[in-house]
Amino acid sequence: MQETIAALATPPGEGALAVIRISGPAALAVADAIFRGSKAPSLLGERTVAFGRITDGQDEVIDEVLLTVFRNPRSYTGEDLVEISGHGGSLVASCVLARTLEAGARMARPGEFTERAFLNGKLDLTQAEAVMDLISAGTPRAARAAAAQLEGRIGQEIHALRGELLACVAHLEAFIDFPEEGIDPESGEALRHRMEIIAKRLARLLATADEGRLLREGITLALCGAPNAGKSSLLNRLLGAERAIVNETPGTTRDTIEERASLGGYPFRVIDTAGLRETADPVEQEGVRRARHAAEQADLRLHLVDVSVLPDASSIPAPLFDDEILVFNKRDLVAASPERKALLQGLFISCRTGEGIDDLIRSIISKVTGHDQEKRGVPGETAHDGAVINARHQDCLKRAIASLSAAMDLLGRGEPPELVAVELRSSLGAVGEVVGEAGTEEILGKIFSSFCIGK
Repeated sequence: MQETIAALATPPGEGALAVIRISGPAALAVADAIFRGSKAPSLLGERTVAFGRITDGQDEVIDEVLLTVFRNPRSYTGEDLVEISGHGGSLVASCVLARTLEAGARMARPGEFTERAFLNGKLDLTQAEAVMDLISAGTPRAARAAAAQLEGRIGQEIHALRGELLACVAHLEAFIDFPEEGIDPESGEALRHRMEIIAKRLARLLATADEGRLLREGITLALCGAPNAGKSSLLNRLLGAERAIVNETPGTTRDTIEERASLGGYPFRVIDTAGLRETADPVEQEGVRRARHAAEQADLRLHLVDVSVLPDASSIPAPLFDDEILVFNKRDLVAASPERKALLQGLFISCRTGEGIDDLIRSIISKVTGHDQEKRGVPGETAHDGAVINARHQDCLKRAIASLSAAMDLLGRGEPPELVAVELRSSLGAVGEVVGEAGTEEILGKIFSSFCIGK
């Protein structure tokens, strides 16, 4: 029999509320043992909320709570589930949780509630993964992508593709049952056409992998350049807050400053670095060393140049790093004629007035996504808000496409249907892994171990 589990479902620490979850066949019995109200939890109706008290072994009151009952199978986990909402606070919440364990529950593992939801058919594996994506989303765009996946958009597409692949396998089985007839040219061409359509749909889904990586992992952006180029001012402008000290004195920034920002709907980690120059000051030397190291580790680097001190195009500093974006700051201090802009190849901005910042953000997003942002207007959310696949899905779909391509190649060469069927079944299995139809214990353990306890 499945064990009954319990855990704190809200973050530890002080707060208005703390929620303890109990799930499993003995969830109601555990609640009966610790809850004192007008009715025992086991006598409450479906999704009924009751006021009462949690008591210890000597019937002393631990906390006044609201208790909600969710009965099997109409619960998050697909089991009997009880949620206890009490006062927030580390001590009182831990005491309530300890009482549930004394009454017969055991402490839940990370992600075990959602794992049970998957095992009990409440969610497919893509939806289960979306739960953690939604919790950890750093921007509205990332949250919408996770919500779309939680609604089952990826799962629906995968189940449809599995159905198409199953139909192809069934088609081949007919020829395998009657090997003397072989696959006639007309049937073989129709089957190949069907497989090509499936391959295109898999490829379209696979194309969202980069978008998914950016939304889940974010992008590290390093602001580099000589002292007084405007790196700290740009950091403040991107954040919309005065985070870094801005001063005309060279070398004001001695160490890296890191902050998180949402640019164009994507999560960024923006690093303001010390000015890169030769210096005899040992403290500033260390700052320069750290600045170079941070920039080398970043996904993208902006090389800021103070355009007001450049007499002509021949005086542009040499590139600091490969694949950098050259940005001319302090546009408000100079007259940038079309001829001057043509000579100074780069983006012109003014951190003081905000001029050119929108164009800069569009260029940054274009660089990291590979999509043209020029016609999207003011930087913000882009048009595509559908679910996007993660690295595990990407691996599965790559294997599925490879096996499907091998099947089409065998079919085109007129090889026996048994060989084609082997590759098709391999493709079918890889696609099934995405939603957990062909999952293994190792895969499940890896996924749910990254969840927080109580989820």
